[in-house]
Amino acid sequence: MQVRRPHRRQRGAMIITAALFLLFLLGFMGIALDFGHLFVVRTELQTAVDSCALAAARELDKQPTAIARAQSAGQTAGNANRVNMQSATWSGKGQIVPAEITFRDAAYAPTTDPLQARYAQCAHTQPEIAVWLMKAMGAFSGDTAGNPATRSVSASAVATRASAQTTCPVPVALKPKGGGSAPNYGFVVGEWVELIQAQNAAAGGQIGWANLDGSNSASETEDELNGHCGTKVGDTLGTPGVQTSVADVWNQRFGIYKNSGSPATGRPDYTGYAYTATNWPARFNAYDGSPGAGAHASAANFVTKRGSYASCADTGTNVKGANGCEAITGLSLNGFQKLAAPGNVTGGHRQYGLDRRIVTVPVIDGASHVVDYACMLMLQPLSIPMSNAWLEFRGNAGAVGSPCTTSGLAGGTAGPLVPVLVR
Repeated sequence: MQVRRPHRRQRGAMIITAALFLLFLLGFMGIALDFGHLFVVRTELQTAVDSCALAAARELDKQPTAIARAQSAGQTAGNANRVNMQSATWSGKGQIVPAEITFRDAAYAPTTDPLQARYAQCAHTQPEIAVWLMKAMGAFSGDTAGNPATRSVSASAVATRASAQTTCPVPVALKPKGGGSAPNYGFVVGEWVELIQAQNAAAGGQIGWANLDGSNSASETEDELNGHCGTKVGDTLGTPGVQTSVADVWNQRFGIYKNSGSPATGRPDYTGYAYTATNWPARFNAYDGSPGAGAHASAANFVTKRGSYASCADTGTNVKGANGCEAITGLSLNGFQKLAAPGNVTGGHRQYGLDRRIVTVPVIDGASHVVDYACMLMLQPLSIPMSNAWLEFRGNAGAVGSPCTTSGLAGGTAGPLVPVLVR
């Protein structure tokens, strides 16, 4: 009698089918992992180049140093992002370099002329992104050339400046001179305007502290100096009394720090060189003018100092002493011990610098309502004990050619210019 054994043959077929299905499933998993990895890196890289383009476009103010500042700002902002699965070093595969930040004029033709540059473009290729399935296939088949273990990912972004709906001013308010009206409210471009430290003491033609959120909190003033956006024409500002801690965040913009501060966390302007009657006797147009007779030997205008990344002590890092910040400015900086490094070195104004001293200031009416915005240059750090300080009027913030750029929301028809992505 013949005995049939069909079940054994079926069991063998199922094993083969299961093995093939498992291999097929592993292949799909590998594809998903590889494409998911590449997608994440591409997204991270796009965020980095977007940041780079926006920061670079912010600097395109048609000044001679605009290209150099834009490349510096773009590189710093872009590389502050994390790329390749949130790696702070981008897995050591290279970050954005100045050559990858280029510029175009109004006709979108390439240019290196700072007076013509209208658009900033950042483009970067991140190499050697691991793809595990291709690597495994190459190892299995022996065809490593046809199945490389890595891939490259590229991204680019273009930004320009456009009028804002909302603005990001500093928490002070400019009171027009008597009879002054738009656009300059009685002020002359280059004029020095006094910032009054006492609460509610600022009169017409002066500047007072003013909380952008409408409150009277002294701690809010300090917070708003670290960045506050959303202020609109018509808002009502508060009138706080300030405390000495506001000097910490104000002076960071000059690259001046206490023991716990550093340029890496308290970002300075491209220059910390300050202007007072001691080193700038003209008391007018420190932005791009001449210092006048009797000026300090180190004196040069803000545009020049920004181009050389000068510190408050010019080429040095001393707060005190014969060539220190205090000696040059005549200010008392008790409690501040450190300056950001000057020149083209790491750890200072060149590496961490941003546009931090050309600021937008709300113009208010008698009821503390925002009616317009002025562009101002922060001339000097705050002294300790605190006393009145000075800013320089640089015109209406919405004027053509204004050096002011904020970080507000784009989409307005007038007012301060803000960086905005266009591609």
